[in-house]
Amino acid sequence: MQTNVIIWIAVMALATCACRVVPLILIKKPIENVFFQSFLYYVPYVTLAVMTFPAILEATQSPIAGAGALAAGIALAWIGANLYQVAVACCVTVFVLELFLC
Repeated sequence: MQTNVIIWIAVMALATCACRVVPLILIKKPIENVFFQSFLYYVPYVTLAVMTFPAILEATQSPIAGAGALAAGIALAWIGANLYQVAVACCVTVFVLELFLC
């Protein structure tokens, strides 16, 4: 059992290092492809969205309350509200929806 865990940790460490080191070794010139540049530009935003979206829906007792808070947050951010206003509105939305749904 102990040996399998050590082997799996070593394999994961090797895969992680390979993903970070191989591009540094292979790509020495600046990337000139516009499509690939734009792809690399949006990778952090997409990764953050993929990790955050399920957490928004699962953090509440009801996924409907999470979806309502998400909709409220998107609407307020769209019209230009600051981060504090969006966060407060999302919390109030979850509170009200869970108060009436549960």
